[in-house]
Amino acid sequence: MCLYFQQMHALESFVMLDSGFESVRASPLSLFEEEMDSNPMVSSLLNKLANYTNLTQGVVEHEADEDTKRKEVKVPRMGTFIGVYLPCLQNILGVILFLRLTWIVGTAGVLESFIIVFMCCACTMLTAISMSAIATNGVVPAGGSYYMISRSLGPEFGGAVGLCFYLGTTFAGAMYILGTIEILLTYISPSAAIFKAEDGGEETEAMLNNMRVYGTCIIILMAVVVFVGVKYVNKLALVFLACVILSIIAIYAGVIKTAFDPPDFPICLLGNRTLSKRSFDVCAKFTESNNETKTTTLWRLFCNSSLHNATCDDYFSLNNVTEIQGIPGIMSGVLIDNLWSAYSEKGSIVEKKNQPSVSGSEDVKIGGRPYVFTDIMTYFTMLVGIYFPSVTGIMAGSNRSGDLKDAQKSIPTGTILAISTTSFIYLSCIVLFGACIEGVILRDKFGEAVNGNLVVGTLAWPSPWVIVIGSFFSTCGAGLQSLTGAPRLLQAIARDGIVPFIQVFGHGKANGEPTWALLLTAGICEIGILIASLDSVAPILSMFFLMCYMFVNLACAVQTLLRTPNWRPRFKYYHWTLSFLGMSLCLALMFICSWYYALVAMLIAGCIYKYIEYRGAEKEWGDGIRGLSLNAARYALLRVEDGPPHTKNWRPQLLVLLNLDCEQLVKHPRLLSFTSQLKAGKGLTIVGSVLQGTYLDKCTETQKAEEVCKRCITNSCIKELKLGTTFFCTLVGCLNIKQHHSFSLYYLPHMPNDGGMRWKKIASCHIVYDDI
Repeated sequence: MCLYFQQMHALESFVMLDSGFESVRASPLSLFEEEMDSNPMVSSLLNKLANYTNLTQGVVEHEADEDTKRKEVKVPRMGTFIGVYLPCLQNILGVILFLRLTWIVGTAGVLESFIIVFMCCACTMLTAISMSAIATNGVVPAGGSYYMISRSLGPEFGGAVGLCFYLGTTFAGAMYILGTIEILLTYISPSAAIFKAEDGGEETEAMLNNMRVYGTCIIILMAVVVFVGVKYVNKLALVFLACVILSIIAIYAGVIKTAFDPPDFPICLLGNRTLSKRSFDVCAKFTESNNETKTTTLWRLFCNSSLHNATCDDYFSLNNVTEIQGIPGIMSGVLIDNLWSAYSEKGSIVEKKNQPSVSGSEDVKIGGRPYVFTDIMTYFTMLVGIYFPSVTGIMAGSNRSGDLKDAQKSIPTGTILAISTTSFIYLSCIVLFGACIEGVILRDKFGEAVNGNLVVGTLAWPSPWVIVIGSFFSTCGAGLQSLTGAPRLLQAIARDGIVPFIQVFGHGKANGEPTWALLLTAGICEIGILIASLDSVAPILSMFFLMCYMFVNLACAVQTLLRTPNWRPRFKYYHWTLSFLGMSLCLALMFICSWYYALVAMLIAGCIYKYIEYRGAEKEWGDGIRGLSLNAARYALLRVEDGPPHTKNWRPQLLVLLNLDCEQLVKHPRLLSFTSQLKAGKGLTIVGSVLQGTYLDKCTETQKAEEVCKRCITNSCIKELKLGTTFFCTLVGCLNIKQHHSFSLYYLPHMPNDGGMRWKKIASCHIVYDDI
């Protein structure tokens, strides 16, 4: 601590005005008004849609540079609807909605499914509010979510959050690719499978091997496309968006149609057990042909011959074969039966509730029987982990911050409206699926009871193929976008230099394309492909996204509670309690999904944080944790009681004034060793020096004196000074000091590095100055 004594002038007080968003009269077209500010409505909106892209700013700039060999960047003109709302909508609605939501509704029931979706949507909404606060805190930097988070959290947390976000985006690419292959091999072209199951027990293993082979080929193909040029993907962005929107419309149209004309999708039941129609075509034991009773294919699957006196399966003999409608319609009242959960063990048969049946003595899990089996064990927490990836993608708008006309307005408005829209779609689909589709069909994950059709496709109008083709292209496009965005995120982190061992991934082609980062992303994505199960990959990426969202909420809550000077969000709906609630919900969801995955994810983030802290980040953007430490120290000092301390609590408190020569070197360095002997390593030592003159004129001497004092303290044997803070604040006194004169410091101004410019009353400090 250095003390400067000079004549002081009064400081003019100022008031910081914290402005909020001005309330404006809402308009039905307020979301579109930025897209239609100069041109006629229809032509302007169509022009924006024709140029729609779901790629980030850096991708567009790289491609423009490759094509035109120019370095100019287009003036950002995107508004809320095109720049934020549509990209968020496209990224949130995806593979889980088409492939797993019906299965989640059938397994967990409408009520528990509603709870799952509500918790996940509430988590993303609270995170979006915190992200809106970050976006409205000053100028939004071009570079997206990572830049906003890292510049607010500091390099340590910024690096940890950035890498978690990168890993989540990479594993999301693997999940989308696995979804693409599942749609291709299960619903579009089952004959394209390379590995065939010789019996019923090997179907799962054959499917996983097909996933690995096809997934590896597709990820190589996508990586080549991204390497050659993502401008081709950019041109298909509108197609991928149209597939998502048309698929959603087809679902709602199908629901409306079921009210007066339900589709014909019969289900075959043996007793209360659901049968797979992939092995037979007639749902009966016998058929009548030319006044002759003949056994059917179904008979031969349960009996040892086609004769009437053949030996048959015990359960088959005791129960009748019945046929019911799989889509009874919204007016059928099936919602009551689908309200409650129906969790089951792996390998159990999908059974209809309240259906009479007679138990047999045979082993129902014998392969070759045409039952619909469950492929995994189901329970509430597992379904939360599988569903959560369907609500991620909320940062797609903030990733385009450099392309937006008014990022501070567009990011909060577009993101929150997109989450509200998708939350309504998910919650309404849960109720509508439960009200229209029979429970055994909902629990039939791969549509075996409806001739291998996609379950949600059976509900769609005008044809199931609308959903099948739409979901195929949307998942394929989402995989391409993940492979496009993740390498650029890693490149941004590497170029910041905060994580030394990944700096090599900051290099790329001449135009900035992240070649090395693309290779690493494809390699990590291949790990997810080798897992080969969408249900196993989904909880992994849920952990990384939840970790990222938790840190975003933590950053906002900490900076608000610490009253950080540069933290002045203008989003009027933000409050620190919402960020704290969002952080708590993220942490709870992590352990609900999978406690061991949560511990691993937290360990990875903690190791990254400590590594950056240990190696020393080259960047300094401010650290909320450091501010928390200073605030805690200030609070503890203010809590110290005024008066003589008790003898048990007494510690020596020493003030050491070092005398410096004309070269700013310490004249008596052993004074610190003497001080250490006086207090025997206990208590507190304050080391300072006095420089006479004007503060501005002595700036150079001040810096040199600081370094000298720090070096002297480091070389001394004062343990707590070696480990603790060696410089806290600069004080400016108000009296001219002469030798052998005493003075008192009663009011001192805090300089900027002490956290503010306010006058604080401190305890009287009587100092006698003399040459040593």
